[in-house]
Amino acid sequence: MKDTTKVITATEFKTNLGKYLDYVIDNNEVIITKNGKKAVRLTPYITEIERYFMVKENALDYQYGGKKVSYEEFMEIYEKSELRMEYINGEIVLLASPDTFHQDISGNLYIHLRTYLNNKKCKVFYAPFDVHFHKKDFDTPDVMQPDLLIACDMEDTVNEKGRYMGTPTLCIEIISKSTRSKDMIDKLNTYMLSGVREFWIVDPFKYSVLVYGFKDFEIDEYTTYKIEDTITSYFFEGLEIMASEIFRT
Repeated sequence: MKDTTKVITATEFKTNLGKYLDYVIDNNEVIITKNGKKAVRLTPYITEIERYFMVKENALDYQYGGKKVSYEEFMEIYEKSELRMEYINGEIVLLASPDTFHQDISGNLYIHLRTYLNNKKCKVFYAPFDVHFHKKDFDTPDVMQPDLLIACDMEDTVNEKGRYMGTPTLCIEIISKSTRSKDMIDKLNTYMLSGVREFWIVDPFKYSVLVYGFKDFEIDEYTTYKIEDTITSYFFEGLEIMASEIFRT
């Protein structure tokens, strides 16, 4: 790639002002020196919105994604960032925006779960909603945003900032091609070792739902439901949903 940066002296810049302004306007860069030291950089003008997206793109591609940090470092980064991110096995994972089918599935599930939980103490929440998962025999928690979850321990687990710090009873992930491995391996492991009792993996590509039941931090049973089946909850008595209703658009 050709270098389009010119390094010139202040005297040369004064003598050939028009020449170097035209050079910068053509999307090049000029660095002006004084007494042998770099003093001024001239670059093409960019709008504030262009600058914003340049900074955001750099943060997305370089500063955060895949970076190994401590839990304390992650929380400091997270509190200052507008990006959606998770913290899994000591690594920052950036979350992409979901597509329309994902949102249809999430909305359908929320309606069914909200109806089932009417007049019950448990509550359903949907992403973005942070949960700090404390895995058995691990010192550092994972921080994740399940697509949906049911929490039954709200009374004693909401901190002074109004954030939920408990352990969900049920977590649901709607997988995408980019998150399939993470959802089916890393998240399954985290949920199981954190005391979650049930985990649903919804596959929009195969129109199927995989339901895991956990007991004593191990997989107790699992069942795969196809679109023509009725999904039956492992933990919640009477919670049944036709799979076709989940994938309705």
